[in-house]
Amino acid sequence: MPTPHSQRTYKYYDLVMAAFVTILLCSNIIGAAKVCTIGGFSFGAGVLFFPISYIFGDILTEVYGYARARKVVWSGFGALIFASFMSWVIVKLPPASHWQNQAAYETVFGQTPRIVFASLIAFWAGEFSNSFVLAKMKIWTQGRLLWTRTIGSTLVGEAVDSLIFYPLAFWGFWSSDLVITVMISNYILKTSWEVFMTPVTYKVVGFLKRAENEDYYDRDTNFTPFSLEKIG
Repeated sequence: MPTPHSQRTYKYYDLVMAAFVTILLCSNIIGAAKVCTIGGFSFGAGVLFFPISYIFGDILTEVYGYARARKVVWSGFGALIFASFMSWVIVKLPPASHWQNQAAYETVFGQTPRIVFASLIAFWAGEFSNSFVLAKMKIWTQGRLLWTRTIGSTLVGEAVDSLIFYPLAFWGFWSSDLVITVMISNYILKTSWEVFMTPVTYKVVGFLKRAENEDYYDRDTNFTPFSLEKIG
């Protein structure tokens, strides 16, 4: 008798979750507010690494299903809240009289509440959009053409993320032209990452499906993001 999906244990699920949360925290805490220009092309520094979290999101949904990916998204959301709160507390703690690095510390970790709020909302909406689209497309394509759903879901998820984050975080602080330029350039870079990494995604998905003996289809899944219910 097959083991119900909700009761199964997996060898690599926790590892993929840990990698997802690590990349998410590093890209949001370290690179969110820095703008770089290379060859006349402006982009946010975090864009170099943040898209990897979407690749992990695709892998989680493709192999383990939307419900298990949903738990990982909520784990990342909670981790972002704690990291932001910890950064705020540590920046606000009064420095010792002989410690001369407070200004540098505030520059690196003193993100404004506005940026934190925008990051949280954009992440939440973008990741759930990405996972939902991929799960639905897997059913529509009957499990074929993996590249169409990994790229297609990322196009939707990253669009939702970018359209929420940059206006919420920087409109009125940056010039409107810079907000739009960075938003569009980052979107192009982030979605290009997905296309570039498609062969790697295929390898990882194939390995996990074989190793876990799992290839879940969300035919009867409750797609509300506001649930952690188990599925059979």
